[in-house]
Amino acid sequence: MKEYRALRRKHSFLEMCKTSELAAEVTLLPVEQLGVDAAILFSDILIPLEPMGIELEFKGNEGPVFHHPIREMKQIKKLRRIEPEKDVPFLLDAIRMVRRELNGKVPLIGFSGAPFTLASYIIEGGHSKNYTLTKGMMYQNRAAWDLLMEKLTQVLIPYLNAQVKAGAQALQVFDSWVGCLSPNDYEEYVLPHSKKMFDEVDRSVPIIHFGTMSSTLLERMKQAGGDVIGVDWRVDLGEAWARLGYDVAIQGNLDPVILLSSPELIEREVKRILERAAGHPGHIFNLGHGILPNTPVDNVAKLVDAVHELSSK
Repeated sequence: MKEYRALRRKHSFLEMCKTSELAAEVTLLPVEQLGVDAAILFSDILIPLEPMGIELEFKGNEGPVFHHPIREMKQIKKLRRIEPEKDVPFLLDAIRMVRRELNGKVPLIGFSGAPFTLASYIIEGGHSKNYTLTKGMMYQNRAAWDLLMEKLTQVLIPYLNAQVKAGAQALQVFDSWVGCLSPNDYEEYVLPHSKKMFDEVDRSVPIIHFGTMSSTLLERMKQAGGDVIGVDWRVDLGEAWARLGYDVAIQGNLDPVILLSSPELIEREVKRILERAAGHPGHIFNLGHGILPNTPVDNVAKLVDAVHELSSK
């Protein structure tokens, strides 16, 4: 969006995340201009890591970089728990600001990363293709792995609960990198920690459990927790829901690249996904992953309109 681009020319990404007024302004842009059915807080999944004692930097097109990756037990032992009201007050203030501005128009979604995805970032030192360092710790230093996952879990529980207390009306937990794991590895190394987090997060609001490339893990993700399971475009929505069972809601699952195509193709794909949802209650229409930076805003507006029009039928 041009308004977001204008703000980014003036402020760094982290500055925008840490300035409540800017975060609130960006959160509201899609609601005001595109008519989406919910707002999701403008922030980043890595925000709770700095107060734990982990240095990070966002470098241009490289994304987040950790200059001192966490790979040894002695580093893990030094990681601190956080106090959200003290350590991330800007995040909670942004939630309160957005709630006041929305005034009940649409709900506000708060979020965090999942323990595995955060662990992967800080072990790898940034993005990774093969997650060799992350899996290396899992396989070769189980004690260090379990302690790191436990510490991250103990940070995320109060972090998410503080968002609910501040006014978030739903939560989304992003396990963006979990698709690199086999079902067996997920069950052994990840599921117990994710389940503990979901079990202890404030259940007065619905929680969305989001993953990508995770079609082989859906049943285990459901076991870990969440009222809603996210699916990406690599799996048929109807098949995924049948596998999960209709006692959970489902979110998805348009390929974001479709938004670079024509209005006609966008409408056709919206119709196809809604048909695969087959009228079951609890479908949240969404992209299977994040929106791409070069997406035309008009195409997003077309998507929103098509979902509203076709789902009302």
